[in-house]
Amino acid sequence: MDYLHSKLLRRRAYLRFCSDYYDGQHQKMVFAQAKYHSEFGRLFDGWSDNFCGLIVDSVNERMFIDGFQMTDEPGGDKDAREIWQRNHLDAESNAAHLDAMVHGVSYAVVWADKDGQPTITIESALHVVVQYKPGSRRDIEAAAKFFTDDWGREWVTLWLADEVYQFQKAFTTWADWKVEANPLGVVPVVPIRNRSRLTGPPASDLAVVIPLQDAINKTVADSLVASEFAAWPQRYVTGLEIQEDDQGRPTEPYKVAVDKLLQAESPDVKFGQFEAADLKNYVNLVNMLVQHMASISRIPFHYFLLNGGTAPSGESITSAEAGLIAKTRERMLHFGEAWERILRLSFKVLGDNRAEAYGAEVIWRDPENRTEAQHMDALLKLQLIGVPRDQLLSDAGYTPQQIERFRPMREQDARDEMKLAKTYPVPQLEQANGQQAVEKAARKAPQGNSGNAARKSA
Repeated sequence: MDYLHSKLLRRRAYLRFCSDYYDGQHQKMVFAQAKYHSEFGRLFDGWSDNFCGLIVDSVNERMFIDGFQMTDEPGGDKDAREIWQRNHLDAESNAAHLDAMVHGVSYAVVWADKDGQPTITIESALHVVVQYKPGSRRDIEAAAKFFTDDWGREWVTLWLADEVYQFQKAFTTWADWKVEANPLGVVPVVPIRNRSRLTGPPASDLAVVIPLQDAINKTVADSLVASEFAAWPQRYVTGLEIQEDDQGRPTEPYKVAVDKLLQAESPDVKFGQFEAADLKNYVNLVNMLVQHMASISRIPFHYFLLNGGTAPSGESITSAEAGLIAKTRERMLHFGEAWERILRLSFKVLGDNRAEAYGAEVIWRDPENRTEAQHMDALLKLQLIGVPRDQLLSDAGYTPQQIERFRPMREQDARDEMKLAKTYPVPQLEQANGQQAVEKAARKAPQGNSGNAARKSA
């Protein structure tokens, strides 16, 4: 437990650092000199041009789980969906994905409630830490959660494969501990990793963009100072004798204003004006830094209001967002593996054989934004090549529960159509017109094969 606590403390400062940048609480003027910081530090203390939140949110808002396919049962697994809804994971999964992209990882703890039903709680990497078995990147040897409750009491839960310990801190030592058996036989903590690598911990999406964010903040702060002190033309005067007051202090010779005219009696006095500072240089530098940030984060340029902030349309928006969609699908791949493991653990709590459903799949909602007309047209073309109706409805964005509710509705529609056909049969006039068409074609057909030709013509 002491080892896991020290491991958590070593990385907690960096995790809070990433959280601050996501929330817009950036380091202020990190490149500034001491004098510059002392003069203007308070001026920009509460200001930041935050792009870090945009980079994470633009991916997270496109990830939504509609259900799970634990077996070959059509329409998704109803029991898995019930577990999902009971644990409020429509919203909690969004928080898990968000924290995983900000911190690099978040965690889910699977256990049983008093009724023996699986409970899934989402935990932050600020509170939970795991240790893998030697030589493994998946099998967890131990995990612990360290947190402080609203009364200021410190608690620890330590999970091992066979036992679970709970501790409360009394003064400087851990006391009041209790232990219970772990019936699952594995550590019930699942890391939800953000883009895992073979070596090293999973990285935050903000790790590579924070230096650019600092540079943008510094450049914009410089432009604000320049707009305050150098964006207005400064006037000067030469050859003027400076007057002093009784204490020997120089007096201000002119009160410069819009309605004031500068003049002097001496012909030696000359007036002039310095040009105002050109702030376009700052704008160009900020645009360059934002373009680099967009390229590195794979977020479309129009999200950053570059190129005039005009959003593309039609096929061009599909091309512009290709990198973002690919990035989102990659996150779905890694997060999906974690959610499948979480659901298998949940069924293990129930003693269900779906705990061994290693062919399970997550049903993700389509992350690509398309117009309704484009989407429906693509689905109709898929129908022509034989794609089943339930799959088309799933691709259209309907949840497995909605698709299941459609079945009795479609059956009722078919019964209503049959009843309508019996109540209002085809008029005899249409049948007569059809017979007349057959007779007319028979008269025009060549002799010897008139019957067949007439039927074909009809």
